[in-house]
Amino acid sequence: MINITFLGTSDAIPSAKRNHSSILLNYDGENILIDCGEGTQRQFRKARLNPCKTTRILISHWHGDHVLGIPGLLQTLALSGYNKTLFIYGPKGTKVFMKNLLNTFVFTGGYPIKVEETNGKFFETNDFYLESKRMTHGVPCNAYVFVKKGKIRIDKSKLKKSKLPSGLLLRKLKQGEDITYQGKKYLAKNLTFKEKEKKISFVLDTSLNKWIVNFVKNSDLLICESAFHSEFEAKAKEYKHLTAKQASEIAKKSKSKKLILTHISQRYDKNPKKILDDARKVFKNSFLVKDLDVLEI
Repeated sequence: MINITFLGTSDAIPSAKRNHSSILLNYDGENILIDCGEGTQRQFRKARLNPCKTTRILISHWHGDHVLGIPGLLQTLALSGYNKTLFIYGPKGTKVFMKNLLNTFVFTGGYPIKVEETNGKFFETNDFYLESKRMTHGVPCNAYVFVKKGKIRIDKSKLKKSKLPSGLLLRKLKQGEDITYQGKKYLAKNLTFKEKEKKISFVLDTSLNKWIVNFVKNSDLLICESAFHSEFEAKAKEYKHLTAKQASEIAKKSKSKKLILTHISQRYDKNPKKILDDARKVFKNSFLVKDLDVLEI
């Protein structure tokens, strides 16, 4: 199960209802933080989550509303006895920014921090991989995808009826191989099923560009910034952001299954439905999140 917690859903200026941008993805021991806006560590507490379980931080870009929470989070980890290596990924310039940040503050305690600038696939295990793509926002900026790989799974109910022993035979089945046990042949296709991959895309701050649709193609979940209503399309273009309508058009063209709208301007605090309606005119399976919402996929 993949759990996604929206720690902050505002745009550049937070409101009483929405904190600065930050999203936590939890999967099988990995806790991946996408952006770390001001107040993120406090949002961890409100969500009853332990920040010391954080394994990786993905930085979309170095505008303050996406990174001002990093110093406080790093200090909290040190004071809490964080004993892992913290991996931080971001666009071009991230190594310099992190070096300057670490030289600006007096941190108590310490732990290994590894910083990597990414463009393309940058981390992979047997179960999932992470990939980045450069976006257009006036400064170096990345979008990210998390892909849980599709795998061959054994049908437990059919396995029970077959009375096959565990061990090497089952490993062969998982690899799609037919097996023979006590003179009887068992076809892998009759005892297994293919679990489809799961793709979650994060597009946090960008203007409309030719790369987005292909990068987020076939997302099970597309999480996309929607700072403006389509009536402010010209202003969105000026500030290199997306409208809710543009986000929905990306979802439709990319054949994504579900669109999540975030990075919402405070101008819509009293009527957030206006943003949602703007998106649903094009892509009906659009949803608007608020701080501390949790999704399972």
